[in-house]
Amino acid sequence: MTETNRIEYKQELTENLEKEVIAFLNYREGGLIYIGINKQGKIIGVTDSDGDQLKIKDRLKHNISPSCMGLFDVVSEIKEGLDIIKIIVASGSEKPYFLRKFGMTEKGTFMRIGSASEPMPQKIIDEFFAKRTRNSISKIKSNRQDLSFEQLKIYYEAIDRKLNDKFAQNLELLNEDGYLNYAAYLLADHNGTSIKVAKYKGLNRVNLVENNEYGYCSLVKATKQVLDKLELENKTRSKITYKERENKRLWNPIALREAVINAIIHNDYTNEVPPKFELFDDRIEITSAGGLTDTLNQEEFFEGVSIPRNKELMRIFKDLDMVEQLGSGVPRILEYYDKACFKFSENFLRMTFLIDKEDDTISGGQIGGAMGGAIGGAVEITSQILELTQRQNEVLDVLKQDSKISYRTIAKQLNINKSAVLKHIEILKEKGYIERIGGTRGFWKIKLQSNND
Repeated sequence: MTETNRIEYKQELTENLEKEVIAFLNYREGGLIYIGINKQGKIIGVTDSDGDQLKIKDRLKHNISPSCMGLFDVVSEIKEGLDIIKIIVASGSEKPYFLRKFGMTEKGTFMRIGSASEPMPQKIIDEFFAKRTRNSISKIKSNRQDLSFEQLKIYYEAIDRKLNDKFAQNLELLNEDGYLNYAAYLLADHNGTSIKVAKYKGLNRVNLVENNEYGYCSLVKATKQVLDKLELENKTRSKITYKERENKRLWNPIALREAVINAIIHNDYTNEVPPKFELFDDRIEITSAGGLTDTLNQEEFFEGVSIPRNKELMRIFKDLDMVEQLGSGVPRILEYYDKACFKFSENFLRMTFLIDKEDDTISGGQIGGAMGGAIGGAVEITSQILELTQRQNEVLDVLKQDSKISYRTIAKQLNINKSAVLKHIEILKEKGYIERIGGTRGFWKIKLQSNND
C-alpha cells in the first residue's frame, strides 16, 4: 500500500488536513485520505474514531472556501482489526478551493502533484477562477421567496436531526445575495417541478398506458415516491426447475435504486428539465438532463470519479441516508449491469436496464423426468432455498427487535456497510422472510422464522 496521486495516508489527524483536502478538491479526479495509516502503508489505527470524524467535518465545513459541503464524505472502516477513517473527496466545480484564513493566494490554495500537495501558483489560481462554474442551482435565485420546508424538516426529524432557524444558510439554500436559491426551490413543500414515471404497452412510446407525476413538492418526497412506485413495478418472477425454485426481480433492486437517485441528484435543473423514468415491456429507461460535466470523461465516470453537479442536493440526500458514499453509485450499478447500459449525449444521460428474457414457466417434462414424475415436489420451496447465512440471520434478528430500524443503524450494529445491509434485506424479501409494509415510512413484517429459531 503506497500513496498515489489519488491516495494520501496520515498516521493521525493533523493540522494540515485542510491542505490535503483542498488539493483533492482542486484535482481533476478528487481523492482519498486515510487517517490511521502511516506513510509506509502500515495500519496504525485511531483511538477515537467518532470524535475525530466530528472534528474533520467541522474543520472542513468552517475552514475551506468556497463551501465544500456535499463534496466530501467521512467513513469509518476496520482494517486488520483497527479503526481507521477514510475521507472521500470529490473534485469540486468551483475551483480554486482555498483556506479561508489565507484567501485565494499561494499560501492558502493547493494542488495535487504526484503523491504530494503543493502550493498552487498564482497564475493557475487566476485561470481556475476565470473558469469557475457560476451557473449552478446554488447561485440561481428562486423565482419564489415565500417557500416553506415542513416536509424537509420532517425528514430530518426522522433521523433525529432537527433543523434550526438557520437551516437555509447551513444547508446552502441561499445565494450569494442572501435570497433563497434554486436548490431551495426544488426542496420546498410546493414548487413547479414534477418527475414523470410513464408506462408503455410494447417496445416503443406509441401506446401509453400509465402516466404518473411525482412532484410539485420537496424533491426528497418526490424521490421517495418514485422509488416506491418502481418498487411495485419491479415484480418478482419464479422459475421452477427440478432442483429448486428461483425467484428473480425484473431488475436488480440495488442497481435500480442507485440509478434512480443518481439521475435525480445529478440532473441539470438549470434548464428546468427534470429526469424521467419510462417502463416498456422489455426494459426500463432512466433519463437525466445534462450529460457529463466538462471536467469528467466516460472512463472516469465508470471508475466512480465523483464530481457532483448539485452538491447541495448531494449533501442533503447523504444526510438523509438516501446515498451511501460519494462515487459509489456507478460502480455499484456496474456490479449488475454492463457499461453498454449507459448512453451519453451532449445534453442527456440515459440508463437502460433490460428485463431478463429467461423462461419463467414450469416445464412438466423436465420436472417429471428429473423427479420421477413428482411434479408436486418440484413446486415446493425446499429448505435449501429458505436457508439463510449467518449474517442474514443476524439482520433478520435485528428486524425482529425493531421493525422500523434504519439501514444505517443495522449497519452500525452489525459492523458492516450499508450496501451489504441492502443486499441482505433484498435476499430476505426474495426468500419470503420479510415484507415491507407502508413504504419508506412503514415497517418490516416478519413472515418466516430464521434458521436459529
